[in-house]
Amino acid sequence: MSQTQQSSLLSSQFINGVYIPSGLLILGVGIVKFEWLPFAIAVSLVLGAWKIYSAAPELAPMPEKMMATNALKPDVFQDFPLKEKTVLSHNVAIYRFSLQTRTQILGLPIGQHMSVAATLDVNGQSKEVIRSYTPISSDENLGYFDLLIKSYPQGNISKHMGTLNIRDTMKVRGPKGAMVYAPGLVKHFGMIAGGTGITPMLQIIRAIVRGRPRNGGNDTTEVDLIFANVNYEDILLKEDLDALAKEDPHFRVYYVLNNPPEEWDGGVGFCTPDMIKAKLPPPSPDMKLLLCGPPPMISAMKKATDSLGYEKPRPVSKLGDQVFCF
Repeated sequence: MSQTQQSSLLSSQFINGVYIPSGLLILGVGIVKFEWLPFAIAVSLVLGAWKIYSAAPELAPMPEKMMATNALKPDVFQDFPLKEKTVLSHNVAIYRFSLQTRTQILGLPIGQHMSVAATLDVNGQSKEVIRSYTPISSDENLGYFDLLIKSYPQGNISKHMGTLNIRDTMKVRGPKGAMVYAPGLVKHFGMIAGGTGITPMLQIIRAIVRGRPRNGGNDTTEVDLIFANVNYEDILLKEDLDALAKEDPHFRVYYVLNNPPEEWDGGVGFCTPDMIKAKLPPPSPDMKLLLCGPPPMISAMKKATDSLGYEKPRPVSKLGDQVFCF
């Protein structure tokens, strides 16, 4: 057992919650009914061991992260059970799915996404429906992955996701996608996201911030994000984004709302070429624009970026493209 594990076992939560109550139980039984003492000791050992294991899973032997196995398979759908559901609004939630073991990683490179499938009733016929999603967790997280999902009334997978109960499973396959981020890919990212299109952006932003020199890395990438939504309450993970912007001076976020509240200091209406010109890096060989959002928005952003002199995006984006659409 490591020194860290030993010190954890001597922490106040175990002294006050396990050792002292067990000692009092054994002492009390010994005074009242001495012949029951072996049973009291056995009960104390079992309950104490269970409490230590459940309250401090980090004390159990864990392999190094580099030894962790990947859960995802690129050519096979696998079932992952729903572990937790955190409701953010009436139609938005974070769904946490368990991997096969608590020491596994998902195995999803930064910038890539995965396929989620379910057999659903579509117009009266049973059909397998597949959609692509980017987790808001990463391979820094052992044993689970998180999906941020907005359930639409007309949606298939997103609507189905909202009906899941704990321990229900979803089929997942991956990784997939042309974007694979690594430090030094570009000097400056400009990002435009709409609604749940924030998920691949957040994945990359968090990786960049984790890799800063102050954290022992070498990532000096500048990041500017325009995040467009309809109403203030539609801004997903705003607290997370604001915390990252406060923590990191090289990451900046500009919010745009169709229906802003009073005393709003962000953008108003739709994301425009003027906003892009003012808030995002200009065209150059050492920058990229990343786009993700509803199809009508992405179509408008492609036209806007083309009018500003950025390279015209291809129908299917490649890693080398200046304007990359997820």
